[in-house]
Amino acid sequence: MKFKFTIKENYLFIMATILLIVMLYGYGSLSFTGFFSTQVFLNLFIDNAYLIIVATGMAFVIIAGGIDLSVGAFVAFISMVSAALLEQGLNAYAVIFLMLLIGILFGAFQGFLISHYDIHPWIVTLAGMFLARGASFLISTDSIVITNAVFSNLSRAKIPIIGDGYLSIGAVIAIIVVICAIFIAKHTKFGRNVYAVGGNVSSAKLMGLPVQRTTILVYVFSGFCSALGGFVFTLYMLSGYGLHLMGMEMDAIAACVIGGILLTGGFGYLIGPTLGALSMGIIQTIIMFQGTLSSWWTKIAVGFLLLIFILLQRLVVMNRRRRSSIGTKNSPELRKDTTDIQESEMNA
Repeated sequence: MKFKFTIKENYLFIMATILLIVMLYGYGSLSFTGFFSTQVFLNLFIDNAYLIIVATGMAFVIIAGGIDLSVGAFVAFISMVSAALLEQGLNAYAVIFLMLLIGILFGAFQGFLISHYDIHPWIVTLAGMFLARGASFLISTDSIVITNAVFSNLSRAKIPIIGDGYLSIGAVIAIIVVICAIFIAKHTKFGRNVYAVGGNVSSAKLMGLPVQRTTILVYVFSGFCSALGGFVFTLYMLSGYGLHLMGMEMDAIAACVIGGILLTGGFGYLIGPTLGALSMGIIQTIIMFQGTLSSWWTKIAVGFLLLIFILLQRLVVMNRRRRSSIGTKNSPELRKDTTDIQESEMNA
């Protein structure tokens, strides 16, 4: 009796990422004492909560065929504004609401410029990156420590999970964001529009889909996630600084790619960025447990993984195009249309 095991192409990237996580975590567990423990695993969510949130927002943008380079700078801007306002004595909950509102407005503005003036997302979001980073230094060139009681209590709060294991408030927020994102992508009209626009914007327009509105909403969601990620990061660091998270936008893009989000748009599962962020977190944890390697080896390892997954994406895309081409050539309707065209040209 023969058993045939096949993996659907749509699940190939997710399965590859899960296999990567299992291999990395298995290596760490076999190599280091205490690595295979509940709290070490939960710390992956605690330490990478802000990245998971921001990468989830980035995933919607990439699936819709865009990119957002402003997320890292905007997280730093949120931390800086939050710290400055709290230092002035503003109510902590009012600061949180204001930061989320700023994120929504910032994302809407970028989406409006991209959709209505047909400006490439790289240009608009690059300008947004410089704007957010520069505005941070207008507030202060130094780090601002947060001593607000509400933020301090939220930062120290521990939510029991399993045994002695616990999660932070930020990690719980990240998990909720991912669950909501999966629901939106799978069960809402907006989610279906995002995939349609990213798959083929011309076809989406011909089908009467609201392409401009979808584009704006995608960047609104990314701006909201950046602001929320900024709040979680501020809780994590309890400080604001303009140089926080330099290059973090590339970490968010890397998490999406490693998690199976196609950079060409139109495909990806919203659990992917979380898996990508966790795999990057495991690499960082392994290097920390090892103790003698520089933290820059994390970037080297992530760069290597990014290259592998981009090559894998390219192979899958090429395979799809080849099969589509073969299917088109073998189509009886197409052969008949081609014959009619050739006969008409000969008669002419």
